[in-house]
Amino acid sequence: MNVEELNRVCKGTLIDLLNIQFTGYTDNTVEAVMPITPELYQPMGVVHGGALIALAETVGSAGSFLQVDPEQYHVLGSVVNSQHLAPARQGTLHALARQVVKIEFKHVWDVEIRDDEGKLISISRVTNSVKPRNQEADR
Repeated sequence: MNVEELNRVCKGTLIDLLNIQFTGYTDNTVEAVMPITPELYQPMGVVHGGALIALAETVGSAGSFLQVDPEQYHVLGSVVNSQHLAPARQGTLHALARQVVKIEFKHVWDVEIRDDEGKLISISRVTNSVKPRNQEADR
C-alpha cells in the first residue's frame, strides 16, 4: 500500500473529518500532518487535547495496520497515553510515530507531535492489539 492508497482508505472516517493526511512511512515509522483549524480548538483558542490524541492514535494504528494482512487480522487500539506539553494555535501539526515493540499480538508506538517550527506539542504512547479475524464475528 502506498501513501495515496492509505489516505484513500481513510475517506469518510474521523481521520478524514480531522483533515489528517499521511505523508510517509517506513517499516517502523509513520508520518502524517493535520492542519490547525478553529474546529480543532477548545474554548481557550488552542488545539483540543482530544484532537492531539486522535492524531497520535491515527498514526500509531496506521503503523500496525500497514504491518498486517487486513484480510487476516484486525488492528485495534487498546491504550493511548498522552502528555500535552505546549499549546498549538495555528499552522500544521506534524506527527511521527516510531514502533518500539512488536510482539505476536501487541504493537507499541511512540508518537511525537510538533508544530511547523519543530516545537514539541504532545507525546503519546499508542498500544495496539492485533487480533486474528473471526469470520463469524465479522458478520
